[in-house]
Amino acid sequence: MPTPTQPRHRGRRRTHTFLATAAGLATVAALAAALPAQAHNDQGDQDGHGRQGRYQDVQLLSFNDLHGNLEPPSGSSGRVNELQSDGTTKTVDAGGVEYLATHLRQARAGHPYSITAAGGDMVGASPLISGLFHDEPTIEALNGLDLDVTSVGNHEFDEGAKELARLQNGGCHPTDGCYDKKKKFTGADFPYLAANVLNDKTDKPILKPYWVWKKKDVKIGFIGVTLENTPGIVSAEGVKGLKFKDEVETINKYAKELQRQGVQSIVALVHEGGFPASSNYNYDCDSSGAGAGISGPIVDIAKNVTPAVDALVTGHTHNAYVCTINDPAGKPRMVTSAASFGRLYTDTTLTYDRVTGDIARTAVKSANRVVTRTVPKAADMTQLISKWNALAAPIGNRAIGYISGDVANTGTESPMGDLIADAQLAYGRELDPKTSLALMNPGGVRAGLTYAASGAEGDGVVTYAEGFTVQPFANTVNLQDLTGTQLIQVLKEQVSGANAAAPKILQPSAGLTYTLDLTKSGADRVVTDSIRLNGAAIDPAATYRVASNSFLAGGGDGFTTLGQGTNPLVGADDLTALADYLTANSSAGSPIAPPAADRITIVR
Repeated sequence: MPTPTQPRHRGRRRTHTFLATAAGLATVAALAAALPAQAHNDQGDQDGHGRQGRYQDVQLLSFNDLHGNLEPPSGSSGRVNELQSDGTTKTVDAGGVEYLATHLRQARAGHPYSITAAGGDMVGASPLISGLFHDEPTIEALNGLDLDVTSVGNHEFDEGAKELARLQNGGCHPTDGCYDKKKKFTGADFPYLAANVLNDKTDKPILKPYWVWKKKDVKIGFIGVTLENTPGIVSAEGVKGLKFKDEVETINKYAKELQRQGVQSIVALVHEGGFPASSNYNYDCDSSGAGAGISGPIVDIAKNVTPAVDALVTGHTHNAYVCTINDPAGKPRMVTSAASFGRLYTDTTLTYDRVTGDIARTAVKSANRVVTRTVPKAADMTQLISKWNALAAPIGNRAIGYISGDVANTGTESPMGDLIADAQLAYGRELDPKTSLALMNPGGVRAGLTYAASGAEGDGVVTYAEGFTVQPFANTVNLQDLTGTQLIQVLKEQVSGANAAAPKILQPSAGLTYTLDLTKSGADRVVTDSIRLNGAAIDPAATYRVASNSFLAGGGDGFTTLGQGTNPLVGADDLTALADYLTANSSAGSPIAPPAADRITIVR
């Protein structure tokens, strides 16, 4: 058995497969009645008399939405909330692959039947150390973590299907070449599963739809899907030539195929998620009954996925939960998510019945566990991070601006979102002085800016690496003309249509103000008479020059009207716009202040 800080070195393209690790400290009791006292056997294949036991415990470790966060995330992105026994909440620092590796290796100790799986978005929207190198560092780290299998997520398509295939199979980047001159990038040791992502010409999955883990006579199948609406949240270029099918129909189809092959134990890796009633990672999701503590898309998926599937490892919403949701037969089934950024992993016990070949669902138990930073760092991960940081340092350490305090990425309207919108407005006016306003999608703001130094740069200094963490997508800043009527419709689309159930509030540039009345419903939540631009009411017949990133300009995130603008002009990338704005408007002696985030008046 390796020491906790050393990898297992299972080798490439392993025949054994190990179940997904999901993070979080929330302990969940057995779903129903316990098995007979002799049922559990976690140490091997035989009982105390040398005979093979009927039941075998299989450890499933899982996590999701790592997003290339190899180093410990900063600020609120690197913390989790923990409910205490007295009802108070404690904040715990968490995350970083040096610590995640140690936690996973310690968790596996004494569990010969162990699988590590993930729920997608391992890459994409990554910090500079990974994103600058097209996420090759993250794939190397996941290999070192002994990840066995993962579903694709929407961010696996940020650079298109060909780049995803390169991350799977290896090879140097077609434009940038090989970053490590001593060796060629070899790709992922684990399979990416994309059961519901089809080539629109062949109608076949672009990657494996499922994968089977085997150890001796125990076998468990994994089906991987991403959310059907991936084209609505990824650039058109990223999903070009692809079709995304319904999650439930796809899982049910391949569950039948696995059963025909004699695989009765099945886990679905689903890059779609839910919203628990509490932000505490150890919240008891089932305290009011199975499924009562969670809402969102994953609930309908879980309720309709065939009972042949024994557990769902999920993601996408960056929330932490361990819940049971009844399957179509009315039988409780475990549904888990480990927040994001490697702050948690989920430890699930699946009890395999050798007689039926299925999971004894009444014995499934699961808990989210915190990736604390109080354990020793894994030496191999430290070495990996040091290697890639050395390559990134000449670019990442460059100062691009100065701030007088934290620029937070929290709230309906965030200071960070407003700052980005102001930067895009300024850049737009450099391209065309007639530019009237800028709008920024909240999902494109990946982090805030922290005043305290994260390295040697000093307090208040904003480095290129920090800016990259905020805006890692390499979208361009685009200009287009909208009528006043269209502009009003864009604002209403924040809370109606595709965004009615889960509003996406655009971050406005300075000068654009309005009231958002949350006591109303649908599009009426945007109070039309309150919309002002530099104090003047919007003229429905006038033309307004609007700056936004290329994703929004293409109608992304449900803003179809933004895809109908005229007189388009494509500018440079959005990070350049932010960096230039900070450089032009701040200095060591005169740092820029965080915006007040008071452009939207919210009525609750």
